[in-house]
Amino acid sequence: MTWVSTRGSSPAVPFIDALFGGTTPDGGLYFPDRFEPLPPASLEEIRRADLGRIGAIVGTHLLKGEITEDALEPLVRDALDFPVPLVQVTDRVWALELFHGPTLAFKDVGARVQARLLHHFTDGTPLTILVATSGDTGSAVAQAFHGVPDTRVVVLYPEGQVTDVQEAQMASLGDNITAVCVSGTFDDCQHLVKQAFADHELRQHVWLTPANSINLGRLLPQTFYYFLIAGLQSRLPGLDRRFIVSVPSGNFGNLTAGLIARRLGLEVERFVAATNVNDVVPEFLRTGRYEPRPSVRTVANAMDVGAPSNFERMRAMYGDDLDGMRRDVAGIAFDDARVVAEIRDVYRRHGYLLDPHGAIAWLGLQPLLEADRSARGVFLATAHPAKFREVVEPAIGRRVPLPPALADAIARPRSSVPLAASYPALVDLIRAGVPAARA
Repeated sequence: MTWVSTRGSSPAVPFIDALFGGTTPDGGLYFPDRFEPLPPASLEEIRRADLGRIGAIVGTHLLKGEITEDALEPLVRDALDFPVPLVQVTDRVWALELFHGPTLAFKDVGARVQARLLHHFTDGTPLTILVATSGDTGSAVAQAFHGVPDTRVVVLYPEGQVTDVQEAQMASLGDNITAVCVSGTFDDCQHLVKQAFADHELRQHVWLTPANSINLGRLLPQTFYYFLIAGLQSRLPGLDRRFIVSVPSGNFGNLTAGLIARRLGLEVERFVAATNVNDVVPEFLRTGRYEPRPSVRTVANAMDVGAPSNFERMRAMYGDDLDGMRRDVAGIAFDDARVVAEIRDVYRRHGYLLDPHGAIAWLGLQPLLEADRSARGVFLATAHPAKFREVVEPAIGRRVPLPPALADAIARPRSSVPLAASYPALVDLIRAGVPAARA
């Protein structure tokens, strides 16, 4: 398999070039040149396999000729050394809990596998990981690459728009991690990162690679846990082949990974693209018009994205066939008041505690389950509720205990580098190496 640009005017490359390159020379994103379904025997094995084995099967299939299964399986098992349980919430709804990794967010899955893939393929040349984050990506990437030899990480996050816990997880590690506090929005951070990767002069002096889901190393491992759902369904009464998966969506990497898994043979009736009021994709599915706009701050800050990068991959997958995308994906959006009310109500009715992102995914399932009483649903619970205690605690009227990993992060001293939303300022920071951070 080779990897091509979503924009069609860059040459196909092997995975290793796409992994380190991040974006394509024509400004697009790398994408498989074709989708080969997994063989029936592999799909059958997946139904009985744990996450490590699933990752080896699916990853080797995607990276055929690039890495052997014997090399990939221990890499995946080392990265994904935490549970990913499927928890029944009601008789028709299950939560796939993706928040049991080191930073208690689903992005640990992609970031930890990516870190090991980069280390596997690198030749020891110093590498700079540059990433923009609206919250959880930055902490997951920082943790995954902390202490990795010959690697430095520069994480851009919007000033005042991440939670205290998220900032602590990014800005308290030090060593090879530089947290950069940008005066602007996530979209500003993302725009700066895209400018850097399009800057050929800069990349002649600095070996840059991204760690957002625009990078295949982050994106492809997220297909693994969708197959975990398929494996678990045979062991759970009532969860048959007709299940709907609701994905809380911001930059749309998570949903793109699910759609890739479907092309590889995952049996899913439909996906839900569930968003907060930053609803450019649900609006596109309604109207056929894609109109990116500045992001709006919400209680689900990891989804505060007004111009989602991975939607370009989704459109490429469907060849801009709007009706085809609508058959596979339903779009729906919810405002903060509805999200907070649902956190309270689900906790009272079912004893299950949602974070704001999981609440949006839960809400996204409800209209489809009401429309089809025989359908079953899985929603992706992407962050531990304690990461958003500022929202969750008032909603449920009690304190949410901090897991030890979060308590340790909050207690550590933290520092970050202030930066204007200015590309020349970012270039100076990158070219200078890691500057001394101001507390």
